[in-house]
Amino acid sequence: MTHSPKKNYIESDGYAPTLKRLRLISRVLDNAITIPGTQVGIGLDPILGLIPVGGDVLGSIFSIYIIIESARLGVSRSTLGKMIINMIIDSLVGAVPMLGDLFDFAWKANISNLKLLEDHLQSPGEKKKADQVFMIALFAGLFLLAIVLIALPVILIGRLWKAVTGS
Repeated sequence: MTHSPKKNYIESDGYAPTLKRLRLISRVLDNAITIPGTQVGIGLDPILGLIPVGGDVLGSIFSIYIIIESARLGVSRSTLGKMIINMIIDSLVGAVPMLGDLFDFAWKANISNLKLLEDHLQSPGEKKKADQVFMIALFAGLFLLAIVLIALPVILIGRLWKAVTGS
């Protein structure tokens, strides 16, 4: 089995177990099954999005895990910022009923974030590592986003219920 030079370099630096786990998670979330006759893949993320409220939150938790592991591996602030933007777009648009489910089929945030991680690990000396204060702020921000993703649909469903039942 041959690997690209990029993967050989990354995996020779002791990142192999973490990268293997993150590759599996991102593939399962974004590209687990290829639609026959096409090169289009779908993953668990759009399927989870069909579950009201909790599905999008669960998908976001996996995405947050990829970002936190990337930060632990020393990814720079700018790269983490790009990863967070990918995840926020995926989470917020994905939370919109129907439109979000269609969007999840096209937007592959986890695959994109894995590529950003691998690109960073390919040339680690060229970018400054994120510091511990930034890591804490990152975790706190992602935690707050998860709370919003849970609370917003609950509030919207409650208001819709009141409007429908008149109570």
